[in-house]
Amino acid sequence: MRLVLLGAPGAGKGTQAAFLRERNEGVHVSTGDIFRKNLKEETPLGLEAKKYMDQGALMPDELVLKMVSARLSEPDAEQGFLLDGFPRTVAQAEFLEKFLSEHGKKLDAVLLFGVDDELLVKRLSNRRTCRSCGNIFNLLAMHEHDDKVKCPSCGGELYQRDDDNEAVIRNRLKVFHDQTEPLIDFYKAKNLLKVVNAEAEDTPEMVYGRVKAALNLK
Repeated sequence: MRLVLLGAPGAGKGTQAAFLRERNEGVHVSTGDIFRKNLKEETPLGLEAKKYMDQGALMPDELVLKMVSARLSEPDAEQGFLLDGFPRTVAQAEFLEKFLSEHGKKLDAVLLFGVDDELLVKRLSNRRTCRSCGNIFNLLAMHEHDDKVKCPSCGGELYQRDDDNEAVIRNRLKVFHDQTEPLIDFYKAKNLLKVVNAEAEDTPEMVYGRVKAALNLK
């Protein structure tokens, strides 16, 4: 399948992409992951991206479009993809539509994950990343309130990413509402939009059940 996973930061797009990937529904293409990989390797693209990531601001289209078009041209994305973090503006959506059309493809659906803003702030501000293995955990899910807790996977140090502090989170949400929400009407008009309730108190498995129902998957 070729899907766009749409929702505010922390809405669970990556988690649901993992469930879909297990079903071989497509390769997970996360713009955030790709930018962070470039950042870790200190590539020119990564260093440029850091300025925007630290502020919780959207990347310039030129950076994003170059990255996404290259990624979708790789062999593993030929049969399907799960786009997470792209498109974020109507201009990017139009670019994606044109790119797919030029390659004889089209989107199957756009999943919109809906979560209340205050729940997202709480969820994201408690997110921690392991310095050793890179896995991401949430103190709330771990029933922990101590930032000195170790990584459950490898015992490494957990830290809070710059873009997971509350001020940056709220700015990211504002950016989402101002610049990304117009995509809802854009895809609704094309009869591609499917809304999935992804509230924080529900388990990922419960949300995935709604994803399957929206996509008519067994």
